[in-house]
Amino acid sequence: MQKPEPITILVADDDPDDRMLIEDAFQESKLQNERRFVKDGIELLEYLQRRGAYADPADSPRPDVILLDLNMPRMDGREALSIIKADPNIKLIPVVVLTTSKAEEDILRTYDLGVNSFITKPVTFDGLVDIVKVLSSYWFQIVKLPRV
Repeated sequence: MQKPEPITILVADDDPDDRMLIEDAFQESKLQNERRFVKDGIELLEYLQRRGAYADPADSPRPDVILLDLNMPRMDGREALSIIKADPNIKLIPVVVLTTSKAEEDILRTYDLGVNSFITKPVTFDGLVDIVKVLSSYWFQIVKLPRV
């Protein structure tokens, strides 16, 4: 039996506490997936398009899934999502919105832009661990991800 290929997760979130909690939730869930973090939509696009600090593919492996916060400085998640889904080189990467927003407008707009899932961040750490476990089960065990 072939060993499954490792999955790389790229998290775009400007809040250092949220990034730490997401990392802790992955560790608590005992997930070994490689995780990379960027702080806003501009860094996200630089990473995906391998520009600037992310030019070396060894330091910026292509993510298999993107966890995207909507409310970030410089370029928010909505604008970054729009650019990602319009770029033929990266549009197939699944994007999961993970945000504090519960606004129906954000839900509708992000799905219209091509997001694969919309999740409102839970208020407790245990809730975040539960979400990470479900994400892991769905995206890394059930779904067949494109390898491009």
